[in-house]
Amino acid sequence: MQSFSQTRYESMVYNRCGRWGVKLPAVSLGAWQTYGGYVDDATSKRCLFRAFDLGITHFDFANNYGEPNGNAEVVCGKIIKEMPRNELLISTKAGFYMWPGPYGEWLSRKYLLSSLDDSLKRLQLDYVDIFYAHRPDPNTPTDEVMDALDQAVRSGKALYVGLSNHDAADTIAKNAHAVAYHTARPIINQVRYHMFERTVEQGTLQACAESGMGVIAYCPLAQGLLTDKYLESAKPADSRLSRSTDICAKRLGNRESIDKARKLNAIAQRRGQTLAQMAIVWLLRRPEMTSVLIGASRPEQIEENVAALKNAKFTDEELAEIEAILN
Repeated sequence: MQSFSQTRYESMVYNRCGRWGVKLPAVSLGAWQTYGGYVDDATSKRCLFRAFDLGITHFDFANNYGEPNGNAEVVCGKIIKEMPRNELLISTKAGFYMWPGPYGEWLSRKYLLSSLDDSLKRLQLDYVDIFYAHRPDPNTPTDEVMDALDQAVRSGKALYVGLSNHDAADTIAKNAHAVAYHTARPIINQVRYHMFERTVEQGTLQACAESGMGVIAYCPLAQGLLTDKYLESAKPADSRLSRSTDICAKRLGNRESIDKARKLNAIAQRRGQTLAQMAIVWLLRRPEMTSVLIGASRPEQIEENVAALKNAKFTDEELAEIEAILN
């Protein structure tokens, strides 16, 4: 078993997940396009180990992460075997396309439970801590989805269940069904949320709060746009925009957003922070937020993001200035 820092829990902030007892670190680490993807296995291991040394206990996956689909769980499953499982919170998801045929995507009971079994094999785990419905399914009824998630918990293959990419109406409906029928209630909603993408502020965050759910934001740095990477060049060499096959590249080519990022960076510098650090704590300032989910291709990026927590307070003037730039 790998030896880790004895002080790893001293500086990390842990937030309760809505009304539930389980806590998540304010900064969590995800494997969307990195581990099992364009980051090599050795670097993936250094990233996960360094994250844990810094108090990050939550690692987030999905069945289709990596290249090919599922490879993120394969690569990181081997790494997790060298870490203290009881101190980790591991999540995975199912909902997007995974295999051919009518049972390889969406949220049918058949797909959800088959996918969970496959994820556990790839991760080499007996259970995951959170199992998510990765996206809403307009053709599968709420009772089937929530009954399948409940079965995942009752089988011991998941401790909690969550929703991902669900809007206010979806969140309320699925939580209400779980309450009415005494099935496993969703404890968290994983949503796309950053300074340039604020749709969830139009009801979803409130719906989660009213349902007693936590919220975790993915893409908090807008796939790198809210970092110093694009401040000097619109297409730096070591960036997603330089990888022509990256599915997020088109989102980053917005000239107006880059100009806004430069203005936001001036505020961050006055605060003694990088733009990335300010973007992270700007999300965490909201009471509905449990955690932000970062991606990292180098341990140094994780160190920078975690250091954001050292200055998590904003003045009213700073918030007003940020709002004026964003609007």
